[in-house]
Order: sequence, then C-alpha cells, then structure tokens
Amino acid sequence: MDVKTAFLNGKLEEDVYMTQPSGFVTPENAGKVCKQQRFIYGLKQASRSWNLHFNDAIKEFGFIRNEDEPCVYKKFSGSIVSFLILYVDDILIIGNDIPTLQRHG
Repeated sequence: MDVKTAFLNGKLEEDVYMTQPSGFVTPENAGKVCKQQRFIYGLKQASRSWNLHFNDAIKEFGFIRNEDEPCVYKKFSGSIVSFLILYVDDILIIGNDIPTLQRHG
C-alpha cells in the first residue's frame, strides 16, 4: 500500500511558511510567502506527524506497536497472527491466515 497522499492530510501544529513556487507567482503577490495549511511531502515535520496519527489510528484496529521496532505492529486474533510494517510511506501487511492449498492428484 502506498500512502504518499497521507502526508497531505496531516495538520500542522505550528506556523510554517514557504516561498511561492516558480510559475505560480502573480505580479500583485510577488515577494509574498505562503502559509502552509497542511503538510507537503518532504516537509521535515510531516513524517513525525504522520507517524503519530498513524499510530493512534492503527491501534483502534487492535494492532500493538513493537517496543524494539516502532514501525512494526502485530495483531493476534485467535490462531491468526498479523504483522504490519510501516516504512516511510509504504505499508506491508503479512499474516498466517493464508488458506491451505489442496492438491489434486
């Protein structure tokens, strides 16, 4: 799962300003800066905010964060074990609930 757009949904908790992107500057607004309303990909605060928001949301589904590796989550449901691995903006979900293949012979 690719979650790059998740960074665009993060809310800023402090004021962040940026220069206007070239090609988007109108003559009457030349020299002005833009106040960010949301995170943009590559903003250094975006990763931390995304991780905190993700952590809160994934715990609602019963996942538990691994103490030794904070980007790995696990979930136990009876005999089924699922792992969720978060790496920057990618998510990998693996588990042992794959049905047994029957051989025809």
